[in-house]
Amino acid sequence: MTQLLSKQNTSCAVAIVGRPNVGKSSIFNRLAGRRVAIVHAERGVTRDRLMREVLWNDRRFELIDTGGLGELEAPDDPAILPGERLEALVRRQVEIAVQDAAAIIFVTDVEAGALPQDAEVAAFLRRSGKKIFVAANKADTTGLDAQAAEFAAFGFAVFPVSATHNRGFKALMAAVLPILPEMENSTQQTPLRVAIVGRPNVGKSSFINRLLQSDRVIVSAMPGTTRDSVEIPFVVGRDSQARHYVLIDTAGIRRAGKISETVERFSLDRSTQSIERADVVALVLNATQGPTAQDKTIASLIQYHRKGCLLLITKWDLMTKWSEREYRKALGEAVPFLSSAPAVFVSAKTGFNIRRSIETMDNVAAQIITQLPTGLLNRTLIQAYERVAPPFVKGKRLKIFYATQVGIKPITILLFVNDPTKLIPTYEAYLVNTLRKTFGLEGAPVIFQLKQRHAPAGKDHVRGLKCGPASKATGL
Repeated sequence: MTQLLSKQNTSCAVAIVGRPNVGKSSIFNRLAGRRVAIVHAERGVTRDRLMREVLWNDRRFELIDTGGLGELEAPDDPAILPGERLEALVRRQVEIAVQDAAAIIFVTDVEAGALPQDAEVAAFLRRSGKKIFVAANKADTTGLDAQAAEFAAFGFAVFPVSATHNRGFKALMAAVLPILPEMENSTQQTPLRVAIVGRPNVGKSSFINRLLQSDRVIVSAMPGTTRDSVEIPFVVGRDSQARHYVLIDTAGIRRAGKISETVERFSLDRSTQSIERADVVALVLNATQGPTAQDKTIASLIQYHRKGCLLLITKWDLMTKWSEREYRKALGEAVPFLSSAPAVFVSAKTGFNIRRSIETMDNVAAQIITQLPTGLLNRTLIQAYERVAPPFVKGKRLKIFYATQVGIKPITILLFVNDPTKLIPTYEAYLVNTLRKTFGLEGAPVIFQLKQRHAPAGKDHVRGLKCGPASKATGL
């Protein structure tokens, strides 16, 4: 393998490296706390680097998943240039990840034992000069832990783990985290702006007060108490890793037909402006009432402005009829276009899940700036296309030639196609949902820009999931 030059690296990144099919993506998903990377028994599924910001015991770092190092067949793949083998392309991505990382998690397979390929990967990593930790995966029971000792011959610290059963990661991360430099905290200079929106009297101000553990916002049972948007800065954590936020408590958004006073109209305008200026919008729903027509209208407003979104189901202490799982399922059936937004069930009265709501805000904020690897993006769309072909429109079918990400907040994908008019909304929603299943993207808006191949200048056709408040919303 290519010699890596050791270099001084101040990045706060951890790369996951190993031969094919040892469970790297499963470990990535376990550490990231959600299913992001594709997990499949077929060798070589992960070819590109996949990166995600992770919070572990109040420490933030970047986690990088890589393709398997080893002999791989090179199938007919348009992404591979003439004369290039897939193995070389994968290795190139792994080398970049290793160079960028402050620490390496070297994944092996306890059941298979130390193979020659593992030894080759170990030698490759040793030349990098980085700190290496062996995650001996598939140690599903304590009886298999002893077999992990075999990998100590590589000269690295060994930790038996099981991605399937979530075993051993506390010990592994307790060793990894101390060597990582402090991650740059972007919220110190630019605090995360979170708008709290919803109908009147659903518990927006009560939630904020509980979050802040103080009465900094007027709380009243009388609907319409908050008539202006109130911005409240607050901090979670300490020192350089403290997360800085600005919570925006907005006036309750009423139906247009019920707005009679001038001050009410002004409040609606301010609430709309707060959504426009926010990074993330939390839509507050009353658990005891369920989603109303006005809730759906507000959700469409969030979507119209293409903002990251999460759902706060308040007054959960009063709900005795349904479990969280049952309620979330019913909510998805009642309001399908909210299904991609993460839901947090909270109680301002008891404090239930208040901390989790902040973690979810952070997660959505990370999703809206996700960068999708071009190769994996194209393969995901091609597989979706082959799995479900687009319908014929006036005798012709949409063809997708190439895709690349061209923007964040919202995540914007440029598609080169044969005819932009052939992409109908239902198939567009299918492609977006496929991207969500592959990359996570919880609560993050995703839009497509369509460009006709060899189209004349100025003839680009732009489509997206943008819709007005009164129109049918898709794929929040």
